[in-house]
Amino acid sequence: MTATDRSIELINAAAQAAADKLAHDVVAYDVSDVLSITDAFLLASAPNDRQVKSIVDEIEERLQKEKGVKPVRREGERDGRWVLLDFVDIVVHVQHSEERVFYALERLWKDCPEIDLPEDAKATRGKGEGEAAADEGGELS
Repeated sequence: MTATDRSIELINAAAQAAADKLAHDVVAYDVSDVLSITDAFLLASAPNDRQVKSIVDEIEERLQKEKGVKPVRREGERDGRWVLLDFVDIVVHVQHSEERVFYALERLWKDCPEIDLPEDAKATRGKGEGEAAADEGGELS
């Protein structure tokens, strides 16, 4: 079994919303073969609590406005270190960079297929733009 077209559509919209708010290390996994509760996970990071909250708000607003879905559960908002949005078909994890490294969710889902995201939605933005430009030979990542 693979993630449904609807789940892929939601993942792409959520990834784009996260990227628009400068999330970094945005990655999605098709977990439909190993979990019966959802089709896909989206992971994204931010370097501070305020940005985590901003990314979460943008994802929630965009999916509601453009796709007509609201999360059935939203957890972790108070601390702003790791917020989970459960849209049933997909689950979005937005983590502070430190939590992302510590919990290493990618390690848990490494055997699941990665979902190909639009190029501008998966760009790593963990560095300052000038650093990224220098690392990529003058092209921003």
